[in-house]
Amino acid sequence: MRLSDLRFLLAWLLPLLTLYAILYAQAQAALWTLALWLAIVMADAWVPGGDRSPGPTGAPGNSPYFRWVLRGYVLLQLALIAVGAHAAMQADWLTLLGVAFSVGFITGSQGITFAHELGHSKSKFDRLCAWVLMSSVCYGHFMVEHYRGHHPRAATLEDPASARRGESLYRFLPRTLWGSLSSGWHLEAQRLAQFRSGWLRSPLAWSAIASLMPFLLTALYFPAPAAIKIIAFLAVQAAVAFLLLEVVNYIEHYGLQRAQQDGRREAFGLMHAWNADHVLTNSMLANLQRHSDHHMHAWKPYPSLAPLPGPQLPTGYAGCLMLAMLPPLWFALMHKRLDALQPRATPTP
Repeated sequence: MRLSDLRFLLAWLLPLLTLYAILYAQAQAALWTLALWLAIVMADAWVPGGDRSPGPTGAPGNSPYFRWVLRGYVLLQLALIAVGAHAAMQADWLTLLGVAFSVGFITGSQGITFAHELGHSKSKFDRLCAWVLMSSVCYGHFMVEHYRGHHPRAATLEDPASARRGESLYRFLPRTLWGSLSSGWHLEAQRLAQFRSGWLRSPLAWSAIASLMPFLLTALYFPAPAAIKIIAFLAVQAAVAFLLLEVVNYIEHYGLQRAQQDGRREAFGLMHAWNADHVLTNSMLANLQRHSDHHMHAWKPYPSLAPLPGPQLPTGYAGCLMLAMLPPLWFALMHKRLDALQPRATPTP
């Protein structure tokens, strides 16, 4: 393992700082989160060499260190949600919303990212960890739709998680939220029918129950005023988390489309995902921004992903999240890049 591989421990920095903010500066928790977000954007944009991450590790990508970076985060997320719920119970409503936003920003940006990576693992324990993370943000259907829906269909019109050219984020979100939910449950129903199994043996069904249990137990155990606040916190942090996921989905394949001929899709290739190699965001997001290589080799552990010369984003995901929220600016930047990817016609003599 190289010294540069220790950069992946930065994945624990944001949840730890957010825990500190909730414990000691609840009223300013949202401002802390926004300041950290802006700091990452600025570091990606202006730190010399910040747009180039170290190359793939020479050590096995599934070695214990790399696995436990992700597994250890699971405990951090559960602690973060528990501490956030306790703080929300005693807070005024404005502070509650700020705390929920701060927690949801972490459970969405990092929790769902790590669940995604753990879900690609061959280890049953890792996949269980992924289900725990996704259940904690009420988005268990991702564990079906992403692997059996998105990966085969990415960068096609059939994929609800692939944004089309000229489609604003605000038009994309309703389509992907409903499309991913319905596709995930449909794919699971197909699997159960294929294996002649029942819903009691479906991890998706159990994930849905696990997502509902904190709400139900809160309503039964706590007096009404406290229960309402805890339930509101749990709902808002989950909504922030899965909305953040879908904004990232919007960015990852925006305007890119695989060709289809005779009903058959072109194989997923280098040009069908947007990439960024900014070191800070890649370190915090388990190399998610090396997205072409991930789709082309979904079995690769995150430290082994390579920076490929495919379509490049104007900045890392942290900055692109902000750009995507401003459609005119997003279109102006991205459509130039899309046009540059088109092969130029050869002049006729």
